[in-house]
Amino acid sequence: MKPIMIVGVFLIVLGVVALVYQGITYTIREKIIDSGPIQVTRETRKIIPLSPLFGGIALAGGIVLVIMGAKKKR
Repeated sequence: MKPIMIVGVFLIVLGVVALVYQGITYTIREKIIDSGPIQVTRETRKIIPLSPLFGGIALAGGIVLVIMGAKKKR
């Protein structure tokens, strides 16, 4: 498999994941009170939104790269 096709497949997978999940969620733990044996923490969920436009562009670019890689074989 040619490197251009590998990059294309990677972009296709990335595009599909971006379209399905539409965001990356992560959790941050913050210490609010730290007084000897007493500790109070707070968990905050943050989301990095992924635009459907990003997913669509990655998917289309991946398809174009796979087609270009397949045509170069001939």
